[in-house]
Amino acid sequence: MPPPPSAAPDEPDDVRTLHKFGYAQELARVLGGFSNFAISLSIICILAGGITSFHVGFCSVGGASIGLGWPLVGLFALGVAATMGQIASAFPTAGGLYHWAAILGGRGWGWLTAWFNLAGLVAVLAAVNVGTFRFALGAFAPDLRPDPWTQFVCVALVTASHAIINHLGIRVTRVLTDFSGYWILLVAIAVTIALIAAAPGYDFERLWTFTNYSGVPRAEPVWPETHSLLWLFALGFLLPAYTITGFDASAHVSEETADASRNVPRGIVRSVWVSALFGWLMLCAAVLAMRDPGAVAERGEQAFVFTMNDVLPRWLYLALCGGIVVAQYLCGLATVTSASRMAFAFARDGGLPLSSQVRRVSPKFRTPAVAIWVVATAAVLFTAYADAYATIAASAAVLLYVSYVLPTAIGVVAHGRWWTAMGPWSLGRWFRPLGMMSVIGCVGLLVIGVQPPNDKALEVVGGLLVVLGIIWFAIARRTFPGPPGVHNE
Repeated sequence: MPPPPSAAPDEPDDVRTLHKFGYAQELARVLGGFSNFAISLSIICILAGGITSFHVGFCSVGGASIGLGWPLVGLFALGVAATMGQIASAFPTAGGLYHWAAILGGRGWGWLTAWFNLAGLVAVLAAVNVGTFRFALGAFAPDLRPDPWTQFVCVALVTASHAIINHLGIRVTRVLTDFSGYWILLVAIAVTIALIAAAPGYDFERLWTFTNYSGVPRAEPVWPETHSLLWLFALGFLLPAYTITGFDASAHVSEETADASRNVPRGIVRSVWVSALFGWLMLCAAVLAMRDPGAVAERGEQAFVFTMNDVLPRWLYLALCGGIVVAQYLCGLATVTSASRMAFAFARDGGLPLSSQVRRVSPKFRTPAVAIWVVATAAVLFTAYADAYATIAASAAVLLYVSYVLPTAIGVVAHGRWWTAMGPWSLGRWFRPLGMMSVIGCVGLLVIGVQPPNDKALEVVGGLLVVLGIIWFAIARRTFPGPPGVHNE
C-alpha cells in the first residue's frame, strides 16, 4: 500500500491524526457524537440479546439472575468499556482493538486480537440474525417448527439485505442506526411499562430469590441439572455478557466519526451504561409480570415471549413484538457495519487472505464493499456449523471479550512506560485497576462460556487459537507487516 499523503496545514484534526498513524482518509467522515453512540447501542440492542437470551439467565437461578446478576456484569462491562475508551481516545482508527494491541504490544499481539475480534463480530452477527428469526417465529407463528435448512435460508436473506444497505454508504446506514438508537429505547420503555402495568402482583423478592431451574425444560434443558446455586448463578452471567457486547463498534467507525478522539470513547461508555440500565429495568419488569415463574422456566427459549403473551392484550403483544423485531433487524445491520470496518482495517495492513481485494473501498459509496460481503457471508456460514443459538451466543461473547481484554492487558503493562501520550479522554490513575479487573473478569467469562451445553464454544475458541498459532509461526510471522510504524516483536 502506498504511503498516505502528508497532512496539509488546513486539513481537519481528525484527518491529521489519521495521517499520523500512516493512513489516508478513505472512508466518509460523516458521523457525529450521537451517531457514534447509536451504532454501539444498536449492536448491544437490549431488545435482541436481552430478550432472545433471557432464558440463559432466568433458567439458571430465576429472578436473582436478573435482579442481581445483570447489574454485576453490567458494572464489569462498564469497566471494560471505560478502559477501551481511554485507548480509543489515544488511537482513533478503524482497526480499533487490533490497532491498539499492535501499537502497544507489537504486530503479533495485534494479529491475534484482530482474528479474535473479527471472529467474535461474525459470531455476533450470526447470533443476532438467528435470534431474530427464532424470536419472530416464536412471537407470530409459535406452532411452526422450521427445519435447519429453512432457518439457514431465512438468515441468509436477512444478512444479505444488511450487506446491501451497508454497501450503499455510511450515510444510508447512519439514518437507520440513528433511528435505531431512539427506537430501541422507545420500545424498551414501552415493553417495561406494559409488563409492569399488566403484572398480576409486585413480588419484588423474586429479583433476589435464588431458584434452581437447572434441568429445565426437561426435554431440552437450558442448563444441565446441578445442585450448586452459586455455579448456576455464574452460568447466568452469560445473559448480560452476551447482551452488553459489541460496543467496540464505536471504535471501528472512528475514521467515519468527527472529533473521534472524544466522541468515540463517549460513544463506547455511554452505550454500555444506557443499555445496562434500560435492559435491567425491562428484564426486571418481565420477572415481576410472570404469573408462574416455574411455568415460564419450562418454556425455555420462549420464556420472554411466553410472559408477554400471557399477561398482555393480544393487540399490544403483537405490536410490541413487531417493534422488537424491527430493533433486532437494525441490530444486525449495525453489526455488519462494525465487522466490515474491522475486516477493512485488518486487510489494509495485509492481515487477511486476498487483502488487496478485501481492503477495496467503493469509489461511489466510500464503503469497504468487499469487506461488507465477506463478513456477511462468513456469518451465514457460521450458522450452518453452530446451529444451536446458545452456542453461537456463547462463542460470540467469549471471542469478543477476549479481544476486548487483550489490548487492555497490554495497555496496563504499557501505561506510563512506553505508552505515555494519552488522548483527551483519560481515566488517569483508574486505568490500571479497571484494566486488571477487566482481565480477571474475562478469564471467568471464558470458563463460563464453554460449559455444557455450550461446550461447542470451546471447540470454536480453542480450535481458533490452535489454528492461529500454527498460521502465525508458520506463515504470518514472516509475511504480516502490521500497521505502519509498528515494531516487529
